[in-house]
Amino acid sequence: MRVLVTGGAGFLGSHLAERLLADGHEVVALDNLITGDRANLASFAANPRFTFVEANLIEELPVDGPLDQIYHLASPASPIDYVELPFETLYVGSDGTRRVLERAVDDGARVMLASTSEVYGDPLVHPQVEDYWGNVNPIGPRSVYDEAKRFAEALSMAFARYRGCEVRIARIFNTYGPRMRTNDGRVIPAFVSQALAGHPLTVFGAGSQTRSFCFVSDLVEGFVRLMESDLEHPCNLGNPVEQTIRTLAEHVNRLTNNAGGVVYRPLPEDDPTRRRPDIRRANEVLGWKPMVAFEDGLAQTIEWFRTQA
Repeated sequence: MRVLVTGGAGFLGSHLAERLLADGHEVVALDNLITGDRANLASFAANPRFTFVEANLIEELPVDGPLDQIYHLASPASPIDYVELPFETLYVGSDGTRRVLERAVDDGARVMLASTSEVYGDPLVHPQVEDYWGNVNPIGPRSVYDEAKRFAEALSMAFARYRGCEVRIARIFNTYGPRMRTNDGRVIPAFVSQALAGHPLTVFGAGSQTRSFCFVSDLVEGFVRLMESDLEHPCNLGNPVEQTIRTLAEHVNRLTNNAGGVVYRPLPEDDPTRRRPDIRRANEVLGWKPMVAFEDGLAQTIEWFRTQA
């Protein structure tokens, strides 16, 4: 098939493009490179079935020829981005998603929207199940991302109901692996970068807040299975093994032999206190669950960051 990956030069998009090429598809990656990086494409850029298009999806979708599938991953997606790129985040979730859905209707293509666990906000239900509507602050500092994704889900469902568009919605929980940006503000890149420099790790709050980390290859497998499925409802994709940020810091310091310890700073506004997916839907409908053990994935991630130093 001919497949478009928006945000294709980003962390997740590049891994997905690589997987789709390995599966034999023709892949077009579209990215405006404000958070993506051409270096992420280096290992497969010369593949004759791969095309890169540099463009801003907010303004245009300049891809010629019919498409069979569209994976819509384009969006800034880290805490630093919410502060530095608020309008780009909002507009790619709204205008960018609309362009993708209109193109899908024109081409008869199926769309997978990369949504997020952030649609649950600081959840009052734990673990988070897809039927939970969330506890989101619509005007807080994180709202540009949370609400952009919530709107993208609503727009996608409207296109499914009223325009006959085939839509799949993935709610992504914390994902990690090679090709993450070292300075994007997410906890694993921040901890690993600090540890490799021999610095103490910055833990916000008491470090008792929890996250559930899924290795990137597991997530990409979930993307592909969801796209190929008949599931018309949102689907959580993430690792249900929950751990505290303080425990994560201990893992990183041990695996990097960092003696710097940790330092504590105030917890940012609206930072979720707990995050863990209920993945029964993914398991029952897609036959999917994470397979990479956390320490194995973390060791691969640390090794990749060493090569970037």
